[in-house]
Amino acid sequence: MKVKNMTSTRGNKIANQFIITDDNNDMTFQSYDSCIAKKIHNGLIYLDETYWDYSVTTGKYRNQFLGEDIADTRKKIKSGEYILTDLNS
Repeated sequence: MKVKNMTSTRGNKIANQFIITDDNNDMTFQSYDSCIAKKIHNGLIYLDETYWDYSVTTGKYRNQFLGEDIADTRKKIKSGEYILTDLNS
């Protein structure tokens, strides 16, 4: 498992915002102690049903992790492309 701090647009490490890559190359975005989003190596994307849109800061780095804005994320949730689930139990 590899843990990497997310970085700002200026390249600075951001405290409490992490990307965790496991042995299967699945990637998880974690904000503080909560898993927010998970990209599975087969292309599936899961968002935590409680925390995916928790705060402005979480949203900023979630958008960076997913490579899109919140409008795109909401559309993909509505269409079923993204799966809401409990990533923190």
